[in-house]
Amino acid sequence: MAFSNLKHITKRIREGALKTILSQTRWIYGYARHYWLAIIFYTLIGLAGTVVSLGSSLVSKDLVDIITGHETGALVSTFAAMIGLALGSSVISQLSNYASNWISLKVDNEIKADIFSKMLVTDWESIASYHTGDLLTRWDSDATNISNGILNWIPSLIINIFRFISAFIIVIYYDATFAIFSFLGVPVTLLMSKALMKRMVNNNKRSAAMDAKMNGFNQECFSNIQTIKAFHLIPLYVNYLKKLQKDYLGMRMDFQKMSMVSSFLMATVGLIISYSSYGWGIYRVWDGVISYGTMTMFLSLSSTLTGTLNSLISLVPNAINLTTSAGRIMDILEMPREDFSQDETVQAFMKKNQPTGIFLKVHQLDYHYHNGTDVFYQASLDANPHEIVALVGPSGEGKTTMLRLILALLTPSSGEIWFSGKADFLEDRLELSPSCRQLFSYVPQGNTMFSGTIAENMRHVKPEATDEEIIDALKLACAWDFVSHMKEGIHSQLMERGGGLSEGQAQRLSIARALLRKSPILLLDEATSALDVATERKILKHIREDNTPRTCIVTTHRPTVLTICDRVYEIRDKRCICLNSKEIQKKIQDF
Repeated sequence: MAFSNLKHITKRIREGALKTILSQTRWIYGYARHYWLAIIFYTLIGLAGTVVSLGSSLVSKDLVDIITGHETGALVSTFAAMIGLALGSSVISQLSNYASNWISLKVDNEIKADIFSKMLVTDWESIASYHTGDLLTRWDSDATNISNGILNWIPSLIINIFRFISAFIIVIYYDATFAIFSFLGVPVTLLMSKALMKRMVNNNKRSAAMDAKMNGFNQECFSNIQTIKAFHLIPLYVNYLKKLQKDYLGMRMDFQKMSMVSSFLMATVGLIISYSSYGWGIYRVWDGVISYGTMTMFLSLSSTLTGTLNSLISLVPNAINLTTSAGRIMDILEMPREDFSQDETVQAFMKKNQPTGIFLKVHQLDYHYHNGTDVFYQASLDANPHEIVALVGPSGEGKTTMLRLILALLTPSSGEIWFSGKADFLEDRLELSPSCRQLFSYVPQGNTMFSGTIAENMRHVKPEATDEEIIDALKLACAWDFVSHMKEGIHSQLMERGGGLSEGQAQRLSIARALLRKSPILLLDEATSALDVATERKILKHIREDNTPRTCIVTTHRPTVLTICDRVYEIRDKRCICLNSKEIQKKIQDF
């Protein structure tokens, strides 16, 4: 049996389990070391509570012995001391709970804020492979597990070791035979822990995965409730929810069965130990070896020793739960990070060239998806200040992908993207990096409005913008036409995702927000798809006629606006082909 266990442990170590756990532990320590003062404070409160509790046991012994006549002493002062210790224990307990909650919430908020900020700078292409519900579960539940573990695990270890040693010394001092009863439950607890360990690891992972699935389902449903209603998918999604709930219930009941069996066994062992201690105490009192007060103290300390041992052993599965949560967050945080080290360089470049505009060049760009599918091969395009450059092509051919490459959300396999204050790019040239996003205003496909007022949505990109600047941007985007008729104007409230607006209105607000920022480069990704052709052409004309030396790239599926664009590139054979006037006219006629 021992050889089999050793073989299993050796196999797990060889498979890298120990290395993984150590790595996760080091990662947790990286956070824990920032809160060592809080950990020490919490530990000292726990140690003080232990001293008071042990003191109460000793005073209780003296009080019983005085009452039974076994010893002489001041009954009133001993009784007063017992009351004082009881009150002290209550005060320490309340103080401990308050401090624990305050520190736990503070640490939880700080860790979540740190993890949140790190997740936001994680490589977009990598993190986009995770479902939103899974990310929320990792950020919320797993981060909370870590913050609670950082605060509780080390203090619990120190406090329980101190409590056990102190209680054990007192028991040995008065009657060493009682110490035997403290260890009766240890073999059972160890055997149960060994049997439950593997199941606990699997259960933790299963629970986290199920929570992520439930969160993802809820998030998607409430975000797409209009679609669910429109297609009368309510019965389908209600049934889907019931299926998820059934799976969740099954999982929780499996956990409950395991908990019920282990709790019953532990309670049975506890009863055996307790009654054995009672029997032995009665025998020792009957034999005249100890007093009634000593027996009362022993029964109390025996329970303390057993409970402390169980608490120490339970720290092992708690540690596993903690490292499991750490591993799930590390999966996200150890993805490639975006490099924003060029922020100051880009700011200086923008300040220098913004008055005259910035030229953009995509040169012989290659890109393929993670699955190996080629999207671009030696694709090139140019966009200059005061120009509107169109990017057209069938759906799925890479228009949005090109904009994401220009935004440094995706990394090309080869080729370059440059910016310059001059058309020849021979000097003052800036290479693309995530820091270059400062140069852009971007309007993606879909509704990108947030809950809040129109003005608050506008000021997301320019917090210091005046009401007049906001109105000017709304006019450029042809949005002032409807905003001016709203009761509160720019201070009108919007619901989540712009609820209450038409798609066309939401698109115009999104364009206005992008124009308000006055970035040197504007990217519009099917941003006018919900507008009529006349409004679409009017907005593009406003952008062209605006005094801001803006470089504009627009993707569109409607060739009718191509005549007002300076250049039109068509994605064809994985390249960007610049169309001549005849080819543009043919596209318009064929539309």
